[in-house]
Amino acid sequence: MTDKSFKFAVIAEPKDQKQWLGIARQAEDLGYTSLLSADVLTAASPFPALALAAGATTTLRFGTWVIAAPLRGPRMTAWDAHTLSMLSGGRFDLGIGTGRPFVLEDAAKLIGLEPGSAAQRLAQVEQTIDELRALDGEDYTPVLIAAGGPKARALAAAKADRITVASSAFATREEIAALVTQIREQAGDRGEDMEFVAPIYVIGDQAPPWVSRLLRTDMATLIERDSLGILRGSPQDMAEELRRRRETLGVCSFTINAVFAEQFAPVLDLLDTSRESPKRPLSAPVPSPRFTSDSSHNTGPR
Repeated sequence: MTDKSFKFAVIAEPKDQKQWLGIARQAEDLGYTSLLSADVLTAASPFPALALAAGATTTLRFGTWVIAAPLRGPRMTAWDAHTLSMLSGGRFDLGIGTGRPFVLEDAAKLIGLEPGSAAQRLAQVEQTIDELRALDGEDYTPVLIAAGGPKARALAAAKADRITVASSAFATREEIAALVTQIREQAGDRGEDMEFVAPIYVIGDQAPPWVSRLLRTDMATLIERDSLGILRGSPQDMAEELRRRRETLGVCSFTINAVFAEQFAPVLDLLDTSRESPKRPLSAPVPSPRFTSDSSHNTGPR
């Protein structure tokens, strides 16, 4: 369905300067494409955090996964996004959506924000993108839209460069492929240039505690129902499965939580044919992650 090159992003939550910059540098060294930060009121603000990461790296892209449009005025979000893009040499990607329910609930409790109707929130997404395009001028900040319902998918088809289909962890391969095809068709001539991004919540057989809270299920059920939110087996098995997903689903970009970044690195080597030799023996055992923090809000699109 697509022959685009693979891209992999690390999603992480900033805890302190040393930890955050360590994740950014590790992601760049291991060959990840970008570093992503969530937009929730109970964690560090993504824009200054990503600016700090940009200053500590040279080739790594970085972006929001994803900005909840109701939390800021459209012009303010566009201003911050344009500034980051300009000062990083064009390495910033704006990910934006209407906001997941728990994000909007926190906004109501913590800052007294009335998020508005679904239609109003989607209009804020569109206005933010229009404001960003006006600020960018001849420069161009790539935009990702987290698209759930039909109207959001239509907006993504019209305005987005990259799309993540906000769907259940139990969405079938056929369902995802159909949505990707639909959006490409709605986009017309620009459809083939669109890039689709999918989250991978678990690498291997061990799920962090926050996965069950985020997805409201357990690892056994994810395995039983062939969830696209998990990736298991040897590095070779994982690489082959990702090639299959690219071919059959039309998805070439994937997000990986930072707790799995090192464990997943051998798969990057297998999928990146531009490297003459891998950075680690492919036959070596894949290290298991240590789940030491709650990163539940760093994985799914908003």
